[in-house]
Amino acid sequence: MTGRKDPATVFRFQVEIDGLLVAGFSEVRGLEVETEVEVYREGGVNEYEHHLVKIRKYPSLILKHGFTHSDELWNWFEGVAEGRIERKNGSVIMLDSSGNESYRWDFFSSYPIKWTGPELKADHSELAIESLEIVHTGLKVMSKK
Repeated sequence: MTGRKDPATVFRFQVEIDGLLVAGFSEVRGLEVETEVEVYREGGVNEYEHHLVKIRKYPSLILKHGFTHSDELWNWFEGVAEGRIERKNGSVIMLDSSGNESYRWDFFSSYPIKWTGPELKADHSELAIESLEIVHTGLKVMSKK
């Protein structure tokens, strides 16, 4: 067997971009979907208000306390910062206590907009990521159980 290193063995969430496992994170925020509505009051109807659906909103994903052996996420962020926006699909994968996939949140047409680096420590050789913020156009939840 080869000495392949899994970037997420000690983290509870893995991030996959375009089918490639790129990092592990210990915290994920922004797995939300909100449907905005417009309230309409009909004349003569005093018992209720109508709620008309307008648009779906997806907040940014914020991945915190990450770790990777790859420069894939940094290169993607750097390209966006230089004006080369490359939209990619990805997944946030939640692992169970045995390290197996239990849930997956797929996100679409995304790109990173903010990168926060770690505190530097001399005894670590991995590329650590304090936080990475990713915008996207949709979210789908997939259960593996």
